Amino acid sequence: MHHKIVHVSLQYRFFVVLGILGITALGIYQYNQLPVDAFPDISPVMVPVFAEAHGMAPEEVERLITFPIESAMNGLPGVKQIKSTSAFGMAVIYVYFEDETDIYFARQIVSERLTEALSQLPEMHEPPTLGPISTGLGQIFIYYLRMDEEVDTEGKDPATYLREINDWVVKYQLQSVPGVTDILSIGGHVLQYQVRVNPHLLNKYSVGLEDIVAAVTENNKNAGGQFMVLGSEEYLVRGIGLLEDLEGIRDIHIKVVAGVPVKIRDIAEVEYGKEIRRGVVSRNGNQEGVSGIVMKLFGTNTSQVIEQLYETIPKIQQSLPDGIDLVPYYEQAKLVEQATWTVKKALLQGAVLVMVVLFVFLGNLRSAFIVSLALPLCAFISIILMRLTGISANLMSLGGIAIGIGMLGDGAIVMVENIFRHLNTNASGSLANKTDIVYEAAKEVAKPIIFSILIIITVFLPIFGLENVEGKMFSPMAYTLCFAIFGSLLMAIIAAPALCTYLLKAESHKEFAVVTYLKKIYRPLLARAIDNRAKVLLFVSIAFLSSLIFVPFLGTAFIPTLEEGSIQIGVTMAPSTSLEKGTEIIQLLERKITAFDEVKETLSRIGRPEAGSHPHPVNYAEIHIELKEKSLWKNYADKKQLVKALDETLSKYPGVQLNFSQPIQNLFDELLSGIKAQIAVKLYGE
Repeated sequence: MHHKIVHVSLQYRFFVVLGILGITALGIYQYNQLPVDAFPDISPVMVPVFAEAHGMAPEEVERLITFPIESAMNGLPGVKQIKSTSAFGMAVIYVYFEDETDIYFARQIVSERLTEALSQLPEMHEPPTLGPISTGLGQIFIYYLRMDEEVDTEGKDPATYLREINDWVVKYQLQSVPGVTDILSIGGHVLQYQVRVNPHLLNKYSVGLEDIVAAVTENNKNAGGQFMVLGSEEYLVRGIGLLEDLEGIRDIHIKVVAGVPVKIRDIAEVEYGKEIRRGVVSRNGNQEGVSGIVMKLFGTNTSQVIEQLYETIPKIQQSLPDGIDLVPYYEQAKLVEQATWTVKKALLQGAVLVMVVLFVFLGNLRSAFIVSLALPLCAFISIILMRLTGISANLMSLGGIAIGIGMLGDGAIVMVENIFRHLNTNASGSLANKTDIVYEAAKEVAKPIIFSILIIITVFLPIFGLENVEGKMFSPMAYTLCFAIFGSLLMAIIAAPALCTYLLKAESHKEFAVVTYLKKIYRPLLARAIDNRAKVLLFVSIAFLSSLIFVPFLGTAFIPTLEEGSIQIGVTMAPSTSLEKGTEIIQLLERKITAFDEVKETLSRIGRPEAGSHPHPVNYAEIHIELKEKSLWKNYADKKQLVKALDETLSKYPGVQLNFSQPIQNLFDELLSGIKAQIAVKLYGE
């Protein structure tokens, strides 16, 4: 069979060359289309359900909302686990599916079952909703709004005005960016139009609260009045009744007492108010702010989404009032670029070294060129197959190609070296004879090359058997490595012989001087090793056994820790801490952090954002620390020393627990153990 493959490749060598050019062009195109991430996304197929129950204690939330929804989700096809969190005023139910389940099918059946469960739930201001179509690593972009002091807030509190701008201007425009599934707002105050009734006046005019609610509801709507025909034209009839300002609410008519109309202004004060909040944003420890978290759509390209966000931000800035700025604070693109560039740099360095070694040992520039073509060609074949199988370009998948960089040219080296040797010993000027020489030379080594490459691929087969998190983490590396090695097989058996007929000459060549010199050194060493083979085997065995002594001292980690260029501190305060006190504590810690010269700025989130994210209690906060460029650091040599100094400084504050991490690392820890920490202890029992 392998003889026929070699024969066909030589017979149609022109089409083989066209195929190489086609693979190169397709590989470049597919590389630009690949989703790019820092790590493989190990998030499970999970559908979150968020239910807001304003004012309910966790016990009531668990009994009246969480339990009925959990019970309704049992029995859905593909469900393997259901988890929930019941907090003050909110329940979150996580429905986990088997990994092969389509995320959109999972959301559809959860939505259908949730509709059936509504009849079992108490009356709620808003019905339960599904969370964003995202993953555990979906928080790709964070921004905050900054406002000058002289901005006209239209009589509203500055924090309320900023939140209104974010919710009604910024969010809607950012959600139009392809690949964005949701924007979570946190900080500031949600605007309310509050009717503060006077109970004595209610009693005086015999008005109940339900009368006021009914009056506001009935007077806050538009109505359709069909149409009128006047002459030859039609005119639509509309009743305009939507409320637009505070005066409109004050003038609402409630009832008539002794011929005098009673309006809302007669029995209540109508003013701007603030909704009860469970989350605060603080910046640099001296001011509150409003922030937004951009959630990436499941399966989209992180780098492309962030690039499109940056293209959209100037347009949004033009629509904002003068004196208000949208400031990007954190995004994953830089880390993704650093992670992938690390692997790309290793690939480039490896390719250059391989070509230099090939030239030195083959002693022929054309032979080295043919073999060196195997490296990019194998990478392009791997990229094409990655695109077809849905594997993103990340540290693990590109790392698979980097690991195999030395093996990708092995088959081509054996093939080209054997053809070169045959052409050297059977020099001839005719193309037909040269083709026959190439064919005979290729036949000699084709079978060993095929079996050796298949054996290498077989070594990685156990990795494909990994399941759950391990499988999602390491299978991309195994896939891309096997794809690349398969490409090396095609290169060695099909492409290399065809290229040799075009590029190599059938003539005698002198052995390269470097190879001749190395042979002079190697032959006497080989002779002595054979004469003293017992001693050589004993030395090798002792060296191997001695190396095993150091195995227990090797460090271990599930995933490599990337340098993200920032620090994130999880702060847990006493369980009874109020949001106001928690904000005071975090701002104090922020001021201590910004006193370090290496810190650029801090942005903290206390409590939780609006529904769509984890329902953190108000006694938990995350401090995000942006660092200056390393060249501007004065007091610490590296990040490890800075973290140690921060820990010593912040730990002096009583009643707080600190967990130092990084943004993506923090999310990874939560995906692995359910806890935003590297060590988690789970307790079971009654």
